[in-house]
Amino acid sequence: MKLVRYGRPGKEKPGLIDAAGKLRDLSEVVADIDGATLAPRVLARLAKIKPETLPAVRGAPRIGPCVADVGNFVAVGLNYADHAAEQGLAIPAEPVLFIKARTSIVGPYDDIVIPKGAEKTDWEVELGVVIGTRASYVSEKDALAHVAGYCVVNDVSERDYQKRRGGGQWTKGKGCPTFGPIGPWLVTTDEIPDPQKLSMWLDVDGERMQSGSTATMIFGVAKLVSDISQYMVLEPGDVVTTGTPPGVGDGRKPPRYLKAGDTVSLGVEGLGQQAQRVVAWSKIA
Repeated sequence: MKLVRYGRPGKEKPGLIDAAGKLRDLSEVVADIDGATLAPRVLARLAKIKPETLPAVRGAPRIGPCVADVGNFVAVGLNYADHAAEQGLAIPAEPVLFIKARTSIVGPYDDIVIPKGAEKTDWEVELGVVIGTRASYVSEKDALAHVAGYCVVNDVSERDYQKRRGGGQWTKGKGCPTFGPIGPWLVTTDEIPDPQKLSMWLDVDGERMQSGSTATMIFGVAKLVSDISQYMVLEPGDVVTTGTPPGVGDGRKPPRYLKAGDTVSLGVEGLGQQAQRVVAWSKIA
């Protein structure tokens, strides 16, 4: 299934995408696409519904973040060897984890806002993993059983905050408002049998910047979920974003960063596409 949330920010309704690509309303069936809905028994019930029996949504409403009320938004750094190389950093022996602020989460087509005074805002296409059942001290063998589905994430980053002002950690450069577009859909695991075989890409103003595959991850999804669960409890509705392939602006020679007026487009195989307009902080202040 392709689960989606649509409507004005803070007022989104649950929906799903049918086989013809049409948006159907789920609000008479579930309250939202959140941790409760992602429980295996609820997803199994939703899977039995014939989409054509659900009301079709008219027009072209805004698409919101594909998961509501995300508790933990956990990110993985340097999880592609070639990306580590372009950043001049060693391949990590263990997963590098950091937290993106919940307040960074926006819809897949919402604007990216360059923070006040920032000059090195960058892009990162990533595979997002959405947790469906509580994961604490889970084994790598059992880890994927705790996953409800997958989505596209743009791990937007302000490199100056991350590197110069970060004090050795990355949260400052990763958690700014609008720095976490997720969606357009949450695609359930039955449609993605192997998360390590997905192509991914990102363009800026139509120019291809990133092109890669989850096959080249240093640590795969099962390893990441297992590893993270040793240090924190992952709850239903939490999102883990798993790292980016090479081609970020900070790794280019010379570096290239986002500026107001740019358009970022990105996608992951089977999970849909995002597109964001870049705007200056002063335009919304």
